[in-house]
Amino acid sequence: MLIREDDRGVLAIGQPSHAWLSGQLARAWGNRRFGMVHPLEEVCLAATQHDTGWGERDLQPLPHHERGRPRTFMEMPLKDHLRIFTEGPRRMVSQSRYAALLVSLHGWRLYRRRDLTGVPPAEAEAIRGFLGEQESFQRSLLDSLRADPATAPVAADRLVQRNSMLIWTWDYLSLALCLDWDPATARRAPTADGEVDLELRRAGAPGSWRLDPWPFSTRSLRVRCEGRRLARTFAEEAALLEAFREAPWETLEFTLEPSG
Repeated sequence: MLIREDDRGVLAIGQPSHAWLSGQLARAWGNRRFGMVHPLEEVCLAATQHDTGWGERDLQPLPHHERGRPRTFMEMPLKDHLRIFTEGPRRMVSQSRYAALLVSLHGWRLYRRRDLTGVPPAEAEAIRGFLGEQESFQRSLLDSLRADPATAPVAADRLVQRNSMLIWTWDYLSLALCLDWDPATARRAPTADGEVDLELRRAGAPGSWRLDPWPFSTRSLRVRCEGRRLARTFAEEAALLEAFREAPWETLEFTLEPSG
């Protein structure tokens, strides 16, 4: 769950809807400077489904008792977080091995960045176990992909890592839009022959943003996601969950354009 705060309360955006926005970015990505997405369908599927494990949880979110609203994905208990990031990639295998590999790499990358020196020993052990399980899962998928003549050409390490970083970039840009981060910098976005930092800034009109350098194939891009509006906070868990189930839906729309 993402929580976007404004003067009308909060908008609770499900992780899968944020991922849907990432998928919209993926489908428009690519030009002479940034290269093209390959394999297109599998990578776009992974971008759209990179938070697939959160779907059921976000239908009935855990409450944040002190704040009286749903917990964000960053406020979830570690065991739930790791379980979701384990189940999501395994669920994807029934649809696309390549997409499952990228989804696994995304969760792995999130936890690989964690500094475990100050983490309680039991939590650090759980995170190391998760990383090891995902690495084994990824090796199995790569072996399968490389043994298949149809998928072997796109299973080279360099291309897989590029695609993993694309997922990372789209995820960050989607989070920045959903959570109204201004300015925001997507570090090390892949280009056709290297990497570059992308600068995202709010433009004048509501919902308008500028991105520099411009990575898309179109002159402008309109994307959207959905959330549920909660106009106030709730002291009781039952009242919060009932209000969430009945909360009105809102569509967030964003227009991206090149700087200058």
